[in-house]
Amino acid sequence: MAFFTAAPGPDGELLHPLPEARASWSDGAQLRGMATSGALARAAERAAGTGAFRPARWTVDLLRPAAFAPSAVRTEVVRRGRRLSHVEATLGQGETRVGKGSGLFLAAGSPAVGSVWAPAGHPAPPPPDVAPATEEPRVFHSEGVGWTGSPEPHQNASRKTLWVFPQDIVRGERPTPFQHAATAADLVNLVTNWGDAGLEFINADLTLTLGRVPASDLQLGLAADHRVEHDGVAVTTATVFDREGPLGTVSGTALLAAAPVDPRRVGAPGSLPAVP
Repeated sequence: MAFFTAAPGPDGELLHPLPEARASWSDGAQLRGMATSGALARAAERAAGTGAFRPARWTVDLLRPAAFAPSAVRTEVVRRGRRLSHVEATLGQGETRVGKGSGLFLAAGSPAVGSVWAPAGHPAPPPPDVAPATEEPRVFHSEGVGWTGSPEPHQNASRKTLWVFPQDIVRGERPTPFQHAATAADLVNLVTNWGDAGLEFINADLTLTLGRVPASDLQLGLAADHRVEHDGVAVTTATVFDREGPLGTVSGTALLAAAPVDPRRVGAPGSLPAVP
């Protein structure tokens, strides 16, 4: 499963969306936020440079609905120094800019010698034998229900956790740990805004912060931590973690959608339109 194929275009690489990149909003006529964030992160990481730099902060603004159409990413290295690399990326469709990303990559160094407060506990991952029961590579948890491979039991008002398995951004390319984290970060909307009436909010942005990247198996979780909603605007935060412990956080701002989506249908056979 992948979001795009890549091919040469008139001004560089052109990303052609695959069915997995379809959003559940607007009858599948849009790209999902996971595909947008993943494509932007893939380009930004390549531009940031290799060596000691590792991702510390990733912000995506979803400027307008991205059509299910060929897309191109352009990058600009705003600054690259000895300890910091800052990259901006934009996702365009024709002459229209539909999304932008900003990545801060920092050079790793020695650990601090002092002690500072940190939370004592952290979210628990699912048992290794819990596998996805849908075409979506993730499993689900809500308080009072526990972990299941299907989203079916989780249409409730309880606190939720997701466990996300990696999938290709571009077909045939295994994502890097950062690319997977940036792709999964769009699920902050689902893990924090899914209630007993379905998913009533749509992402406007996301900000991912990472103290470290996911472990080599790339599996990671998002656990709802904080939520404020007023007048159709929701601001939320989730903890990002893997089987070794917390990685960082992801926060998002979301708007009340015209109609809710039922997450129990996402990934079920026949839930998304066929490719025209």
